Amino acid sequence: MSRVPLDGQVAVVTGAARGIGARLARKLSARGARVALVGLEEGELRRVAGSLHEDAAHWYADVTDHEAMTSVAHEVKARFGKVDIVVANAGVATGGPLEGSDPGSWRRVVEVNLVGSAVTGRAFLPALAESRGYLLQIASFAAISPAPMMTAYCASKAGVEAYAHCLRAEVGHRGVRVGVGYLSWTDTDMVRGADEDPAMRKARERLPWPANRTYPLGPAVDRLVAGIERRSAHVYGQGWLRATQPVRGLLPALIAVGARREMRRLAPELSGRRAGLVGAGGAADEKARAGGSGG
Repeated sequence: MSRVPLDGQVAVVTGAARGIGARLARKLSARGARVALVGLEEGELRRVAGSLHEDAAHWYADVTDHEAMTSVAHEVKARFGKVDIVVANAGVATGGPLEGSDPGSWRRVVEVNLVGSAVTGRAFLPALAESRGYLLQIASFAAISPAPMMTAYCASKAGVEAYAHCLRAEVGHRGVRVGVGYLSWTDTDMVRGADEDPAMRKARERLPWPANRTYPLGPAVDRLVAGIERRSAHVYGQGWLRATQPVRGLLPALIAVGARREMRRLAPELSGRRAGLVGAGGAADEKARAGGSGG
């Protein structure tokens, strides 16, 4: 598929304060795009915006807030004149067994990752329809392969994958293209935060290769940028993920068999565990809901 030059395009990136979102904003800007950054860490957003090559601005907003995101969409359109690309990247995670998990954290993962993605899409679709633009929904290998101790994250990412596929069918006749981005464990604050939990780290290390590796951020984001330029329906942050699509129907049964042994082995470490959201992004989300701006 031919590439659409990014020079002069206007791109919106949610969850842009750090990790994939921040690196993606920098890569898009380096290719000539003007970037609108959206997130919950105002100070970090300001720093990222200040580091970009092209015209950029940032908005403090919770992606689950329909009114706030609708306002952001109007303000971005007024500021830049159009919106060509939206990357729904904002996400949080929690880990551990469902039984005994913190109900608020579990629900928040689904709210941010799934509901927040739909709120983002709804807010920006009018502008994308005007520009015949592109929405990239960031999902995960977790949408393809289930994993024990990741019920909230896997459910939310499977949900956003299905949502994006449905949306593609709804808006294609209006010239809007929709893609799904898949990433395995990538070196971000979220993954590093999950690894701070010994049980989660051990469980991940015992996954079969290549799913047990942590992959560098830069090459994964380069693949996302290439997918955006091509307006691709599927974008893979690590090349091997493409090969999992044909066998995804087999994965739940295979993983369930191996997980029985692993969960028995980890049971002593999981007793009494009650974890919240992981990583700096999770901490920022909890702070924002408690009344702080993350500045």
